[in-house]
Amino acid sequence: MFDAVIATLPEEWQMVAMIATFLVNWIPDAQAALVSYVWNLGSGSGTLMSRILLLLPALLVVVGIWSTMVAMYTLPFRSHRREFMTALVMLWWEVGRSIWLFWVGFVRFAWMLVGWLWGLVKLTLSLSFKAIRYVFLTPFAFMDWLGRKYFKPGVPWFAFVLTIAWCALESLIFTYALLPLVSEVFYDLSGVEARNVIAPILFFFLFAVITGSYAMVQALSDAMRDKDYKALVQLVIVEFSVMFFEVIFLYRELIDALTPWIASQTGVRLGFVSTLAFASIGWIGIRAMTWFFFARYGTPALLAVVARQTIGVESSGIEPRPQAPEPDWWRGPINALKAEREWFRESSRELLELLSLPVLQILACAINCATTVITSQTAFKLPFTRLDEVMIQDSLAQILKVRRPFATQAEHGNR
Repeated sequence: MFDAVIATLPEEWQMVAMIATFLVNWIPDAQAALVSYVWNLGSGSGTLMSRILLLLPALLVVVGIWSTMVAMYTLPFRSHRREFMTALVMLWWEVGRSIWLFWVGFVRFAWMLVGWLWGLVKLTLSLSFKAIRYVFLTPFAFMDWLGRKYFKPGVPWFAFVLTIAWCALESLIFTYALLPLVSEVFYDLSGVEARNVIAPILFFFLFAVITGSYAMVQALSDAMRDKDYKALVQLVIVEFSVMFFEVIFLYRELIDALTPWIASQTGVRLGFVSTLAFASIGWIGIRAMTWFFFARYGTPALLAVVARQTIGVESSGIEPRPQAPEPDWWRGPINALKAEREWFRESSRELLELLSLPVLQILACAINCATTVITSQTAFKLPFTRLDEVMIQDSLAQILKVRRPFATQAEHGNR
């Protein structure tokens, strides 16, 4: 570059120009060779890494060389040359330190990024595990809440389960027995065959009827225990109606199934009255047997569940009412994510700081090279340790106006 400019000068001035520019004449070629070497170093992803890690330091070295060589031209005209030369020497110390901190900063950024990603993966796995666990544990938590809500210590669990199981079994048997008759009636009414639809409806209907009959027995037992004769008369009438309904529609089917066997063994064919009598005896026998075995203990628990009442032994003191379980299968992971929000914020700020400081360090050192040549002082105090130190820096003019270290040293020397 300088050779082309010198060639345009008169011949007698070319030697003078070459002597005057010998300090900087070699810099453009060295600069081009250095930048070209760094730009073409490596292959593939290695090229990108070399450009990231070496290009800015190489440019800083070039700026340092230009600043030093240009400063040599101003040295004869400066006062306080010793302090200025010291500043130039310390400038190269800043250049070397800034380059080293630039590389160390990228290593710290890469290490922190790996740790941050690992923490993010752990958090994701933790949230996924919690979500899956909440999904699978919600039914059990609901059952636990249901048990604490309705049942206290002392509940006859065995009798309660047996009562439910017996009502279900009896409903299943009578569903099988009555399904053909009900399906035929439904077909005559609608003209549609729907046994698969009728069967579950009939089962739940019979289950309600049979459990209701046990509830009537319990009410009758309570009236007899309390000697409430008015209610006892009413309950006897209602219980008789319940027995009549079940005998006519349910237990009669069992007796009809036994009629051929009785006729073959005794030669007697049961009539209307005898069939109802046998069915009534069967109903009374089954109700009495199940009542005295388990239903008299399980029926109160069943009625308490239907009435949403807590049952169990009496205990002293007032116990807190159990609360319904919240759907924690999604609330738990969200709360955990909210708890980690501050960690994400601090980590992202630290990553930004680690990524910004090395580059800002190089740029500040390059500016220091220029300001050292112009004003014999640096504009920034290096190294930067935090991003806040960069953000609170005043304008360059104010920095140069306030900080005059060489002038201050000269004034002290004159004194």
